Amino acid sequence: MYRAPVEEIAFALKHVAGLSQAMEAGVFGDLGEDLVDAILEEAGKFASDQVAPLQKIGDEVGAQLKDAAVTMPAGWKDLYKRWTEGGWNGLSGPAEYGGQGLPTMLNVAALDMWNGAAMAFGLGPTLTMGAVEALDKHASQDLKDAYLEKLVSGEWMGTMNLTEPQAGSDLAALRARAERAPDGSYRIFGQKIFITYGEHDLTDNIIHLVLARLPDAPAGTRGISLFLVPKFLLDADGAPGERNDVFCASMEHKLGIHASPTCTMIFGDGFAGGREPGAVGYLIGEENKGLACMFTMMNNARLAVGMQGVAVAEAAYQKALGYARDRRQGKASAWTGDGMAPIVLHPDVQRNLLTMKALTQAARAIAYSCAYAIDLAHVSEGEEAERWSHRAGLLTPLAKAFSTDIGIEVASIGIQVHGGMGFIEETGAAAYYRDARIASIYEGTNGIQAIDLVARKLPLGGGDAVHDYIAELSEVIARVEAADNSGFGRTAEKLRDALDGVAETTRLLQTWMAQGRQDDALAGATPYLRQLSLAAGGAYLARAALADTGRVGLCRFYAENLLSEAAAMKARVEEGAESLAEAAKSLQAV
Repeated sequence: MYRAPVEEIAFALKHVAGLSQAMEAGVFGDLGEDLVDAILEEAGKFASDQVAPLQKIGDEVGAQLKDAAVTMPAGWKDLYKRWTEGGWNGLSGPAEYGGQGLPTMLNVAALDMWNGAAMAFGLGPTLTMGAVEALDKHASQDLKDAYLEKLVSGEWMGTMNLTEPQAGSDLAALRARAERAPDGSYRIFGQKIFITYGEHDLTDNIIHLVLARLPDAPAGTRGISLFLVPKFLLDADGAPGERNDVFCASMEHKLGIHASPTCTMIFGDGFAGGREPGAVGYLIGEENKGLACMFTMMNNARLAVGMQGVAVAEAAYQKALGYARDRRQGKASAWTGDGMAPIVLHPDVQRNLLTMKALTQAARAIAYSCAYAIDLAHVSEGEEAERWSHRAGLLTPLAKAFSTDIGIEVASIGIQVHGGMGFIEETGAAAYYRDARIASIYEGTNGIQAIDLVARKLPLGGGDAVHDYIAELSEVIARVEAADNSGFGRTAEKLRDALDGVAETTRLLQTWMAQGRQDDALAGATPYLRQLSLAAGGAYLARAALADTGRVGLCRFYAENLLSEAAAMKARVEEGAESLAEAAKSLQAV
């Protein structure tokens, strides 16, 4: 069973992502190592001892829908109550509404543990945390006072309602409509699909954040507004009162995350009865400027989804390693015992396991470094704040896309390590693969993350933000080049080649975009994101090895066995556009 890797998480936070250095500089006030260690230790215990044991029933039984109400699997409601009572939902929430105001890095580390223990459980609060940030930054004071305290504590949960049957990634196609009411509120009408935790019995109210269009709104994304739509309207005392006109019409039957209810929500069909149709909603921010408000929530969610990839990869690695140590097959030169050898002694199995471990640690480092940049942007001012904001923007698509791709790859390798037993549900290895598969799709597909990286993030800071990042990674490689080569082998050479390749493709893509060759640039977007992530992951593993010589072996394995893929990605960026365009003609309708 999954055990939260508390020591590994603490090391990555402190010595790879930069938390220790920031604390020593007083960046986070009086936050010290003792408090950080205590938080991680307690989170690890809760994830390992209370969340993980309920993962199996969540997967096997799942959430159940009957008469527009969703019932969670046995034990999950009590689990969620204990979790909120522990203060975990408000770890990084605003202190003025009951949160602890701790750095994003700590919340991300905790998400690593919740999702490793049970991704379907860790997923729900992610939306609530995003709703808190969106309301805190954009809502009126009245809305903050009415809703934030309960959302920060987790007593109420939040959702994000974007997708419609005809409008997936293209939000300009949204049809949900909003009408102004005389009292200053709005009435919301329409259908939303794929709404995570849209209905459940964990809390006595659910706060939906809904994108909709006013009758006189401009066309496209410039005409989208964001509304807060509670499941229950609040009474005079601020408690849940009258049922609002928003209901779950159906729940999807999914490949994985079975305990996470994925709902079709209907707003304003009169089902509530007793009054005029229309779900009562309250404007967040300004009319027709809702997309900017929602992106606050989406950016938060994208890093959190990246952590799901890291977390599932960690859990899959732990399960595969445990199986490989127990399972005995064949002979191995290192085996001196009786009978067949544990398969962990076979070189091919070792290669699989070390690939799982190295990719997981590389993805974790990228995601934690993204959280570090977010935190530094929050506590800095002026040009320094802008620099860190650009860094966070640059790393967000990497943290989301690379980490979730790694989650899928590592979970798949885990099944391979189990052999035939991995294909059997009883072992639990397949569940990780099934859960991981959604993370590269929702919160913006990984292809969209690559487009965002090339089209929106490479131009940040006049194009300098990405080169500043590459220069920082180069400094790490220089330290490896200058180090005593005890155990590093060809690590520095491999890292340098990979990073030099990234610098070249970065300049090429920036040139193509400046020349208006957008199709050529976007044809290479996905391989470029992979190339940059692989190089960054290698530099972070080197940073870890420089801080702890016991990690040199894994760093060298990554550099000499896995990093060669970066050169292949470089070739795809540089040479793939023309052949892609030519071959794509066969896909067009005759």
